[in-house]
Amino acid sequence: MAVRSAMHQAGAAGLAELLRFAAPAADQRAIPCSCGQQARYQELRSKTVLTAVGKVRISRPYYLCPHCHHGQFPADAELDIRDTESSPGVRRMEAVLGQEAPFDQGRQRLKLLAGLEVTTKAVERTAETVGADIAARQQAQIERAMQLDLPIIVGEPIPILYVQMDGTGVPVVKKETVGRAGKTAGQPAHTREAKLGCVFTQTACDQAGFAVRDPDSTTYVGAIETAEEFGKRLYLEAWQRGWSRALKKVVMGDGSVWIWNQAGLYFPGAMQILDLYHAREHLWELARKLFPNDAAQQNRWMMIHQHWLDNGKIKKLVTSLQSIQTSSAELSEKLSNEAEYFRRNARRMRYPKFRRLHLFVGTGVMEAGCKTVVGSRFKQSGMFWSVRGVNAVLALRCCYLNGRFEDYWDARQAA
Repeated sequence: MAVRSAMHQAGAAGLAELLRFAAPAADQRAIPCSCGQQARYQELRSKTVLTAVGKVRISRPYYLCPHCHHGQFPADAELDIRDTESSPGVRRMEAVLGQEAPFDQGRQRLKLLAGLEVTTKAVERTAETVGADIAARQQAQIERAMQLDLPIIVGEPIPILYVQMDGTGVPVVKKETVGRAGKTAGQPAHTREAKLGCVFTQTACDQAGFAVRDPDSTTYVGAIETAEEFGKRLYLEAWQRGWSRALKKVVMGDGSVWIWNQAGLYFPGAMQILDLYHAREHLWELARKLFPNDAAQQNRWMMIHQHWLDNGKIKKLVTSLQSIQTSSAELSEKLSNEAEYFRRNARRMRYPKFRRLHLFVGTGVMEAGCKTVVGSRFKQSGMFWSVRGVNAVLALRCCYLNGRFEDYWDARQAA
């Protein structure tokens, strides 16, 4: 650690020399101002910046416009340190740590691993600023996509491309739930739904014929937004992953109406599959209501009805549910709703056909994504987020997990 500290000091001293700008030549002392006039060189001014090797004092030219009195430091824009006291390298570290763990843990790790002292607020501010910039760039891409101004992604045909989507609650501060009803009748909401989508490919199946996801092929998108806005976001991701080149296109989800609305709107023609395990849960919930405190009866009822479900005999399943007689108005309504659920989704429950095609019938990839992408970062004890904060950090997190973080910084430098 002592050697590292000494090397950092030496590096900081050398970097300070490299970043000591000279006064501009006499014929280069005027630059354009945003007001349309010319800003004139005034003097060299210094600024302390935290870099990967420690604090460095930078000396650079200062220009002032005599007409609008707006001052500017062209070197700050060139070095990407405008309106910040951290170098791009440090902000990169703060962003990576901020998307991965609570902001204070990020501060501690930065001190341990890089020997840099920053505040918890600095990690939070950087993660949200970088995430917001990533989200803004994505939104610009989404708008181009909606204008059908997307480049054709050239490449080899993709055997099977999957799109899955789901929603999961994120704890938010009170002002974000004003006027929103909670899950319990009469209680206010404490969470907002973050919608998450994933795209992945499949080129093979195992010896038993079960689908096998291609390693490292999963990418994610997510945000707290309307279903329509999210549909556009997921469509862009699927397009970038080669949707137009996919030989088989599959959309998967649970029984939420918004999912299938977006599937029909943005992924027409794709095969739709409802998660088998979610459908089974509907049956188990019914079994527990039909035979409370009688596990044996529940299991017998489930054996028959799950057999029909797994074998795609949805018509027989619906008929059975509709034939059940009960004096309970609540249970009768439940039976009616569940029968409609299975009838409405019958074509998405052709599981024998899907298995013959060696396709997935469960959304395990999406369920894991809700836990690892959203749950592990946004649902830790004591966390309460603003919608703006969630969307910024979630955009950053997806960008990092998708392996596009360095591409983002390259784009910043090229801009």
